[in-house]
Amino acid sequence: MCGRYTLRSRAEAIAAEFEMPVLPPYVPRWNISPTQIVTAIRMEDGKPAMANLRWGLIPFWAEDLKKLPLLINAQSETAATKPSFRSAFKRRRCLILADGFYEWEKVGKQRQPYYHRLKNERPFAFAGLWERWDKGEQPIESCTILTTDANEVAAAVHDRMPVILGRDARTAWLDPEIDDPAALQQLLRPYPAEEMTAYQVNPIVNKSANEGADCIALLKAG
Repeated sequence: MCGRYTLRSRAEAIAAEFEMPVLPPYVPRWNISPTQIVTAIRMEDGKPAMANLRWGLIPFWAEDLKKLPLLINAQSETAATKPSFRSAFKRRRCLILADGFYEWEKVGKQRQPYYHRLKNERPFAFAGLWERWDKGEQPIESCTILTTDANEVAAAVHDRMPVILGRDARTAWLDPEIDDPAALQQLLRPYPAEEMTAYQVNPIVNKSANEGADCIALLKAG
């Protein structure tokens, strides 16, 4: 699963990685949490464009948001058929920009956070779905992150991990001409473990209000 993540890279590095000519006003973030606004890329007028989306997908057909569960993740294996996600899976796919994510290990009564990132520390993209909800006073555009089986690095803490898309997979994931669930499913695989690392970090990240580089600082023994 994925319940918190980071996007702390320099704006220039993010723009270069995703071949975007400009990046909207941007503040590095070390503890991105559900219901916050997140940075994504989706297709607009036939080309990739940046978008700000609420993290926690609201299906277009939802009536009462108070009764809706917080859909921050969707299992990649079933998203194409689940009522909450199947329309978005076919027509409204996106890239959710990140450069690391947190997962927690239960140690007694405590939850110890681990930070996962690429060894080269480059920004990357989660496979995401987005929706537009128009039943309220103001429309809400929202998103969810797809998950898959954990690779060897992530499995040390949890049996699921977010889908991280490589560069070729990003292009296919955004392609509106591809709507075959089987073809899309081939993109939603665990990221190569040999390209990732994970380590324990300070539990200050457990509180969503905490921000800053201390959130990903290596937790020293003792």
